[in-house]
Amino acid sequence: MTISSVINNPGPAGWNKILPSPNNPKLLEKNVSADFLIIGGGFAGLAAAERITQIQPKARIAVVEAIRIGDGPSGRNSGFMIDIPHDLSSSNYSGNLEKDRNEIRKNRKGIDFAKKMADEFNLSLEAYDLNGKINGAATEKGVMHNLDFSKHLSNLGEKYEILDAKEMNSITGTSYYKNGLFTPYSAIIQPALFIRGIASGLKKKGVQIFENSPIIDLKKESNWIAQTPKGKIESPLVILAVNGNLNNFGFMKSRLMHVYTYASMTRKLTNEETKSLLGKKSWAITSADPMGTTVRRISGIGGNRIIIRNRFTFNPSMTVSGKMLSKAFETHDNSFRKRFPILKNIQMEYRWGGQLCLSRNKVQVVKKLADQLYSACCQNGLGTAKGTLAGICAAELATNKVSKTTKMIENEESPKLLPPKPLAYIGANAFIKLQEFKAGKEL
Repeated sequence: MTISSVINNPGPAGWNKILPSPNNPKLLEKNVSADFLIIGGGFAGLAAAERITQIQPKARIAVVEAIRIGDGPSGRNSGFMIDIPHDLSSSNYSGNLEKDRNEIRKNRKGIDFAKKMADEFNLSLEAYDLNGKINGAATEKGVMHNLDFSKHLSNLGEKYEILDAKEMNSITGTSYYKNGLFTPYSAIIQPALFIRGIASGLKKKGVQIFENSPIIDLKKESNWIAQTPKGKIESPLVILAVNGNLNNFGFMKSRLMHVYTYASMTRKLTNEETKSLLGKKSWAITSADPMGTTVRRISGIGGNRIIIRNRFTFNPSMTVSGKMLSKAFETHDNSFRKRFPILKNIQMEYRWGGQLCLSRNKVQVVKKLADQLYSACCQNGLGTAKGTLAGICAAELATNKVSKTTKMIENEESPKLLPPKPLAYIGANAFIKLQEFKAGKEL
């Protein structure tokens, strides 16, 4: 198969930019061989590599990434590994409790595996911190969202804590939030720091990681042959850990939805600005309304900064126009000013977009695609937790070490077909815009 393109990643990934520059990349510039070839160096690809080292410690493993580790979608998310997401399509959270418990178990398997990797490779708390997350409500409607969610958590037997406006103010330093709902079992990560740390640890275990080496051709002879612009790699077994780019490898056509979301990161706050913003120096809030604004305040390697993430667009071409970017970034500036009026002179230093891959029926694509070819794709908007899980399960399928969770995911139905492209594009973006409008001040 000739690979048609790689995913467009607009703007520099701020999480990666604030870190020290990495060492020069190792490019795939000659002919090499491996026992396992993993295409994609994000959460799924690196988790797959780690799981294979556990099952077959002596295996020769190669990971090939089209760009730099941390510059792709793995370094463009908001840094939440969420165990209990609130459903975009749910209005009252009164779903099938056992189905929801299964989803929580799967997400926590990914979170637990990530924690074990973080511990194994001695990553800092800035890179990975299992300290829970807060749903912040800025409106009465948002408060009701949190109330509905808390009732659902009670029905599930899950722990949570309701925070009032005063408590939210003491955390965030802003009076914007009326209410919060804290759940304890989510990890907060610096995604680029985490993913670069895992890659570094895997290299020390003997895993070869090639960067800036896009696969342009993949074919099956006696083994699989993957071609890059300057070299090729031969392996009897391949795992595609490329999320939505699976379409460009020729699989799941018209079954995957490509949605982009956008983020902006402030410049480093001065000491005076930091002192003027009361509250904790590091916190992370998702919106009570699923279409609302995610906000993080960080204090670490890159200094004191604030990150705003909101806006969604459906982009089946896997490209984003300048007009779309301008609209999203204008919304970020408005969202920032509403929340932090005290920080009048703060400018955004980094702005970027990142791709999500969704299926209509919320299933992942973790299965055998062809002879000795496996997929760890379609993370349905939870790329950190579900991507890690997909990598674990694909590695288990590839090594015939199938766990109960892997069997469950493998046996899921295929992603449902999408409507014809014009209808899908118009319908999806109209739905997104309506939901963003309904979010009101939560945006």
